[in-house]
Amino acid sequence: MRFHRFGGIHYFSFENLDECGVLNATFTRKGGLSPSPWSSLNVGGLRGDDHARVLNNRVLAFHSVGRAPDSVYDAWQVHGNEVICTTAPRPIDIPHKKADAIFTDRPEVTLFMRFADCVPILLYDPNRKVIGLVHAGWQGTISQVVTRSLDVMTAHYGSNLANVKAAIGPSICPEHYQVGMDIVNKARQVFGDDAPSLLPMYNSNCHFNLWEANRLLLERKGVRDVSVSKICTACNLEDWYSHRAENGHTGRFGVLMALSI
Repeated sequence: MRFHRFGGIHYFSFENLDECGVLNATFTRKGGLSPSPWSSLNVGGLRGDDHARVLNNRVLAFHSVGRAPDSVYDAWQVHGNEVICTTAPRPIDIPHKKADAIFTDRPEVTLFMRFADCVPILLYDPNRKVIGLVHAGWQGTISQVVTRSLDVMTAHYGSNLANVKAAIGPSICPEHYQVGMDIVNKARQVFGDDAPSLLPMYNSNCHFNLWEANRLLLERKGVRDVSVSKICTACNLEDWYSHRAENGHTGRFGVLMALSI
């Protein structure tokens, strides 16, 4: 990932998307207006932070990459596998739709999602000029939200998945992601013979490798170009929000994508 700085705002981008001219920014928690425990570029509106500050943080993030804040399309993320395809920004007075994946083929639309341990997955089809953002925690991974997203790319946009470029952003690493047997059993059902490699043991406890699970789902569908940041949110609290490492008392960092105008 490439590091960028605009004033106090720090963000990263993926080389495989940069090379195609796709604007992509994974913002750290630095450079915003929010006090502790949300300090400081918190863009999550449901964790106790002041709503006006959260909106102003989003404006700062958008301005740092030269995008108009009113170009945003975002969703109410619910840890499911619903997918939205949009051709226009979401007006500020229109309620969010519930979804964990959003797509567009319109350069006037900026896709935006919020994270704090769950996996950001960025998708781009250079032939059909389609971008997508996916939010995958353990529930989204088990329900294969990225697989459903790729199916939508094929059905709705006519994508050939062999051409799709993907990136897996900062999220919790397997060492910090202990899970119970209910999740272990669900992962075994979904991943079959591949499950043991995704469920490593640390100190006699089972953990879940969300990075590799989602990379495997992408590759099962034929996506060949997958970049994995391997940046752990729980290991690096100076840069990222982590729901688990901060016991839920934290904010959300933003991930943004847009096609070139």
